Parts: sequence; structure tokens; C-alpha cells
Amino acid sequence: MATLREFLSSVTEGVTPLRWRPAVPLSLLECAGRVQVAEGFDQIRQAATDFWISYDAADDNGRLELFSWFNADLGLDVDEARAALDAYEQERSAASLQAFTAKAEAPRREIFRRLNQAKGGTGCLVAMRNDLLKALRTAPDLKAVDVDLKFLLKAWFNLGVLELRPLDWNSPAQVLEKLIKYEAVHQIDSWRALRQRTEPPDRRCFGYFHPSMPDEPIIFVQVALGDQIPNSISEILAEEREIVAHSGSTVATFYSISNCQGGLAGISFGNFLIKQVVKFLQVEFEHLETFVTLSPIPGLADWAATTPLGENLEQDVESLRQMTAYYLAEVSSERGGPRDPVARFHLGNGARIHAIHADADLSEKGRAQSFGAMVNYLYDVADMTENHHAFMSEGKIAQSKAVAQLVTAGRQKITQVAAE
Repeated sequence: MATLREFLSSVTEGVTPLRWRPAVPLSLLECAGRVQVAEGFDQIRQAATDFWISYDAADDNGRLELFSWFNADLGLDVDEARAALDAYEQERSAASLQAFTAKAEAPRREIFRRLNQAKGGTGCLVAMRNDLLKALRTAPDLKAVDVDLKFLLKAWFNLGVLELRPLDWNSPAQVLEKLIKYEAVHQIDSWRALRQRTEPPDRRCFGYFHPSMPDEPIIFVQVALGDQIPNSISEILAEEREIVAHSGSTVATFYSISNCQGGLAGISFGNFLIKQVVKFLQVEFEHLETFVTLSPIPGLADWAATTPLGENLEQDVESLRQMTAYYLAEVSSERGGPRDPVARFHLGNGARIHAIHADADLSEKGRAQSFGAMVNYLYDVADMTENHHAFMSEGKIAQSKAVAQLVTAGRQKITQVAAE
């Protein structure tokens, strides 16, 4: 994740220090107060710039004090909001509606909007939310502050604003460096490894960028092009492999999707990203007909440890495939829907579970989280919308016949063990 200091360089770029540094250093809360009362664009932007400099210098206690002020003093005044609503109900005019909407949001939202006016302020707010999410672990009463900040970030990072960019070995070095830094699924341990993923003609990479953060990817996806659906990550990442000719690619495999900004947690971009990349690839490769993932199963081992079958799964390939299918299709989280977060993501996008593979990721991480198992989710363009609606409205999980058979076998094993 990007640090606040990285974003701060864009806030202060081109600003003369003597102009923006007050003669007497102000506390973080004093800087926030100046942002609140500033008038006019120039004054607001100056106050916001001073705030971000002060925020960067503050320690965790200073930032927690700021978040507590946001929570205690700048929250929604329910009585005023109710009175404004009553006035609107009595006289439904444009003026009374405007008065109600002004009272129906917490004053801290306006401060966040003002902080966004500093050069680079958007990135700083993303970094601030990352700090806020960490603070929530020990101060859950700050949740209301996060609700307001997330609401604004979600509006500012909508699909109409984000730019989809192809990334390759010729992309700017500062962007390529971020791909190494943010890769969350299959670690990139060198520039040579990155080159293997971005330079060959049968490899593609795409990322979303925000205009206020031009060198900071929001999320990126890596794609392997070939002529068959892969069943292990090693065949994709191997240095010595046969490169598929541009004209021979019929299968596009999404093998890594990485969210880059911790401060945007809970704001989904991946569903739009995959659909846009599918359209982009269809234009470039006229023979592409299959779009799949090769996805990790991060919660499998933890779940299996709670069952009597968990201990021996790694040694029994068929049982592993059966229990993996059962886990993906039938094990639910406390909030409903599949327990596995990657399954929730792809099934919610309209994909279906296509195939389960044992010995597909033999890395230390792959063995630890799923005994080396991986899964293909198939994105069938003709069925995606129907699958999405069935999953969202009925909880129905689309799956191939082969996977359905594995699910049935896994269910029978679970029942048999429970009966014993």
C-alpha cells in the first residue's frame, strides 16, 4: 500500500515552504479547525495543504485524537435532521429540501471534501482511511467516521472516473515498481520475474487508475493467453515455457487480481475490471472464446481443520477435490453466501465453478491455505448476467457437471463421517 508520505509529495509539489508553513506550528486539530472555517477556494486549498503536512508529522496518538474529534464533534445531529425533515414534510419546497439534505449529513463530510481540494488530496484521504481502518481494531466507536469517508471515496472512485490502462514492460518504471509492491496472490520477487509476466506476447496486465493518482494503480489483473485451460500456476509462471503465438490464443486466464490501496477496502472494482478486460481482449484477439480464472482458495485449510477429514486431505487427491468443491459450493459464511472470499467475488460477478485442481499451487503459501488446490471460475459471456442474478437473488451457485459431482461426493463424505 502507498504511504501517506508518497501522496504528500504531490500535495506539496510546486509549493514554496515559506508560503505554506505557519510561523508557529499548529497542532493537527488546529489545522483541521482551519480547514473547517476557511472560505474561498484558495484559502481552503491552503488550509488543506497545511493539514496534510501536519497529519504526516503526527503520530498514531495524534491521528487517533483527530478521528475521535471527527466522531464526537462532527457527527450527525439527529435532532436537527429530524426538525429539518419535519419542516420539509410541512412545506415540500426546494428550499426546505435543500435545508434537510444539509442537515442530513454529518459535518465531517464537508471537511473531507475540503481536504480533497489540496493537490494530491484524494490519495491522502485514501491513506487516511487506511489509518482509520487500523484504528478501528481498537476503537470500534469510530465506525461512523469510516462510514462517511467510505461514502465519499466510493463516489469519487466510480467507474466513470477510473481509467483502464494496459500495462507492459514498457510502462513507466514507477508504475511497474508498484506491480511488484502490490502483487498479493503470487509474489513477484524480482524485476526479471516481472518481465516474464509483462513482456511476452502471450501475457497481458491491466490496471485501474484514478486521475488524481496517475502513478498509483487501484487494482490490477494479470492475464495468461494460451490454447487450453491451465490446471496449475507453475505452468503459467514457469520461466522456461512455450510462448503461444498471438494468433493462436483461444483461452484467457485471469491468474492474479490484486487490490492495491488498503484505504479503498470494501469498495469493489474487480467486477468492473474483469468485464472491461474481457471486452478489451475480444477486440485484440479475435479467436478468444474462453475466459477463466486460476484462483486460490484462501479459506480451505482453515475450514478443513474444523472437520474430521482435514488432516489427510493433502495426501488424498480425490478427497481433496471433493471437499474443495463442497467447501466452495455449500459452506456459507456467518453473513450468508460462500465462506470463501474469492468464490464470493467471482460467483457474484456471474462466473461459474468450472474445475477443481489438486497440486496446482505447491508454493508454501498455496500449501498452507488450500493444500495446493486451486479452482477455475469460468466467465461465459452469454451466461454471466443470468448467473449473477441467480446468485444474488437466490444464492444459486453456477457450477459445471463435473464440479456438481464432486460436491455430491463431498456432501456424502461429510454426512458419513457425521453419522459415525
